Amino acid sequence: MNASPPLDRIRAREARWCLRANRMCARNGVRHLFAIVSRLGDGVFWYLLMAALVAVDGADGLLASLHMAATGAIALAMYKALKRWTRRPRPYAADGRIRAWVAPLDEFSFPSGHTLHAVAFALVAVAHYPALAWLVLPFAAAVGASRVVLGLHYPSDVLAATGLGCALAGASLWLAPGVQLFA
Repeated sequence: MNASPPLDRIRAREARWCLRANRMCARNGVRHLFAIVSRLGDGVFWYLLMAALVAVDGADGLLASLHMAATGAIALAMYKALKRWTRRPRPYAADGRIRAWVAPLDEFSFPSGHTLHAVAFALVAVAHYPALAWLVLPFAAAVGASRVVLGLHYPSDVLAATGLGCALAGASLWLAPGVQLFA
């Protein structure tokens, strides 16, 4: 069965957004900035943050780090299952004009695992340490943007992952006694 014309128009518009964003990487500075953000979003930033929380705040930092790690493990299982189920090709694989400026970690596009993890980690971290919001929230947003700019994801992959990350963080915070987001 073919997609409906309105859905075709949405997909075409999204592909144009991807192409425009991807062309920004023709500038070395933009490409290097988003490549660094993407690489840090592979986990490096979050693992360093977890280690710093333990080093600076001892047992409370360990509790926050374990909460982040547990949420991350669920996010990993969630995004891998969704990718196997949806099997959406990445933008660079679907449109020869879009270039993958960094190597992808896996084959499929939907949802963005980097964004899912970044949003979930950021919200859990901020729930434990509100003073970190200035650092982790903009970083999570930059991770999401990097995935589109680098040609690895469509904007809808990032938006869906943002929603999933919010839901996952919210559920994990609901289950964690005494931790409240934006309390």
